[in-house]
Amino acid sequence: MSILIQRGTKVMIQGIIGPSGERMAKNMIETKANIVAAVTPGQPGQRFLDIPVYNTVAEAWRKQGPIDSTVILAPASEAKKALIEALTVDLKTILMQVEKMPLHDAIECVARCKKAEVRLLGPGSAGLVSPQRGSLGTFGAPEELSKLTFQPGRIGVISRSRGQTTTLAYNVCKAGYGISTAIHLGSEQILGTTFSELLQLFEKDDETDGVVYYGEIGSILEEEAAQLIEDGMYTKPLIVYIAGKGLPKGIRFSHASAIVEGENRTAEKKTKVLKKAGAHVLERPEDLSLALKCVFKNSLNDSLSNKPE
Repeated sequence: MSILIQRGTKVMIQGIIGPSGERMAKNMIETKANIVAAVTPGQPGQRFLDIPVYNTVAEAWRKQGPIDSTVILAPASEAKKALIEALTVDLKTILMQVEKMPLHDAIECVARCKKAEVRLLGPGSAGLVSPQRGSLGTFGAPEELSKLTFQPGRIGVISRSRGQTTTLAYNVCKAGYGISTAIHLGSEQILGTTFSELLQLFEKDDETDGVVYYGEIGSILEEEAAQLIEDGMYTKPLIVYIAGKGLPKGIRFSHASAIVEGENRTAEKKTKVLKKAGAHVLERPEDLSLALKCVFKNSLNDSLSNKPE
């Protein structure tokens, strides 16, 4: 299996008309995503990249449902409205690629999804990819990139950084290990799905043998994950790199969410609690290949076909 997306998962895109929607839809089609509908108000009755476009989510659901997942590409000021509309039907997963959402809107979106028991990725998530099974968002294509970066295998990838999601996946594959699912958590201050929640999904996945994670200063994501491990709710190997070592208190690093707000949110503190819980914490990103080989002893690949060309 993979997590959150499988072959045949029925996907809808809200906001497909336009350059960003076109690029993302083409990417998802190349990764074998099953896009069955798109929604763009005022643009119904046409086909975009051979995908039927509807005026509302309810109309798309009536014509193409049941639909499993949606990707929201609305502007930040309209994103909450789009999410509320998405929750009028029985979806399982919502990906919000939207960045710079008003904080109160993000809080409300997360609360609404939790109440509806719908999985929210983001806000500010570039998406996820499960090689040869499908994707939500912008990862996994074009083909020449996927051959290097997103090869099928048995390692889960989670990243706080959009760019480092691809870098991390590439280094996993370069070391001779493929990807089960790679996910960008999102760069906003409020997230619909946390690091520890994804670890629990990977724990249940029979085709994931371990997880590699890229973290940053700020937030309590890593502390929550450490507690999860100590409580026995995640038992597979976890290899971690935390960026931002040595930064003084009050410094913002990379994303709006990554700011040292106290001793407990420094890279050094996160490293300490994760090591104590049993995670393998890297001093340098370039140590990942050696760490994978030490932890798994080259036993993950079922065949040479999972190794980079």
